[in-house]
Amino acid sequence: MKLKDIKPNPNNPRVIRDDKFEKLRNSIESFPQMMALRPIVVDADNVILGGNMRFRALQDLGYKEIPDEWVKKADELTEEQKREFIIKDNSGFGSWDWDALANEWDTEQLSEWGLDMPGFDIDEDEYGEDFSLPDGDKEPFQQMTFTLADEQAEQIKNALSDAKQLEEFKYIETFANENSNGNALYLIISQWAEQRK
Repeated sequence: MKLKDIKPNPNNPRVIRDDKFEKLRNSIESFPQMMALRPIVVDADNVILGGNMRFRALQDLGYKEIPDEWVKKADELTEEQKREFIIKDNSGFGSWDWDALANEWDTEQLSEWGLDMPGFDIDEDEYGEDFSLPDGDKEPFQQMTFTLADEQAEQIKNALSDAKQLEEFKYIETFANENSNGNALYLIISQWAEQRK
């Protein structure tokens, strides 16, 4: 099938950015058989219902024509079913068992394949080489983990960096916490709470 005969869905609610798109592109390039196993789904007019990002990656890779089995026609769906399919095709109904993944798979490879791995960028200069809390009672310290979109994480990193440059950061109550990111977050939240009063 000629790629030019397939039409991107102008109402596609799903986007993929930068490094994730590059991973998708690399995935198709290194394992094109995946396209036959998970084809682009189109309606009777060849408008994409599922696979808009794979289509974009194929274009970016310079494909002009693709094997017919890389495209599945779903021309029997009603307009309402098409809308439902678009959302359900992009919904993640399950969740990953991170322990099983960590024990059974190579995490670097999983990341290369496009899986968002939880983790932290650790700056050894800031924290030293010992990353664990002392043995025994770890109170009054807590670790908190959040799942964020890339754009959210970037904005938060920038806000933490900005907070560390403020004069108030030098005088914020740390409660003996030596983690500068935690203290910067506490400063931001304190200022936010003060503004809400």
